Amino acid sequence: MRISIVLPAKNEAEGLRRTLPKLATCQPGAELIVVDDGSTDETAEVARQHGACVVSAPYSMGNGAAIKRGARAASGEIIVFMDADGQHDPAHVASLLRRMDEGYDMVVGARDASGQANVGRSAANGLYNHLASWMTGHRIADLTSGFRAVRADRFREFIHLLPNGFSYPTTSTMAFFRSAYSVAYVPIPVAKRLGRSHIKPMRDGVRFLLIIFKIATLYSPLKLFLPVSLGFFAVGLSYYAYTFATVGRFTNMSVLLFSAAVIVFLIGLISEQITGLTYLAARKEHD
Repeated sequence: MRISIVLPAKNEAEGLRRTLPKLATCQPGAELIVVDDGSTDETAEVARQHGACVVSAPYSMGNGAAIKRGARAASGEIIVFMDADGQHDPAHVASLLRRMDEGYDMVVGARDASGQANVGRSAANGLYNHLASWMTGHRIADLTSGFRAVRADRFREFIHLLPNGFSYPTTSTMAFFRSAYSVAYVPIPVAKRLGRSHIKPMRDGVRFLLIIFKIATLYSPLKLFLPVSLGFFAVGLSYYAYTFATVGRFTNMSVLLFSAAVIVFLIGLISEQITGLTYLAARKEHD
């Protein structure tokens, strides 16, 4: 099968100088696509010098947007996404492809703790992995890894669901599990990146919190909303038992808590139906 390797790049000239020659050696028959996300350095020129196809944007649209543009431009039946900053060793592409040969629809390169940017990021990713594993019922070793191989036709089913920012790995992983497409994980070491990271702690701290809610809404909203609803109901019932025993009446606070339980449950139920319709529409649109 033809392989396309997509590298989103923003001011990654130095990383590409190291990564592209190794890719050409390790995967000589692969189509190399560098998506230049509004770079102000020599990213596009370096990519062309090393024989890569360059998809350029006049201004930066985000990592996820670059992934989408690269996926549309790719002609291969399997697409490998990897960083252009030198963190991902091109030699490990073969490990992902070997698992794809076993029939998987997506294979993700899972980083260990040493491959995380810092302790905070490592702890956050650990939380996401545990939450996503609970939501899906499958062990998810690395929810946010950007090093992954996918079957192109499967991936394009959900391309309009992908955000333009950095959380495309979360969205694509949960979409594949939701659609019963098989996902495997291959442990990989990650090198220190070349150049500066485009992730900003203050801005992306809020983004990481939103990822938690995205995990639920992309897979099964009711699985998150139902426990919250039951929590409100349990607190309301306990408070009612307390007030009935002490003052002998049903208080407004109990009404409020019971109402919150019903509202949260209904929101989860409606969200579940919307999620199902979203994936159904995605499948029909792709077909």
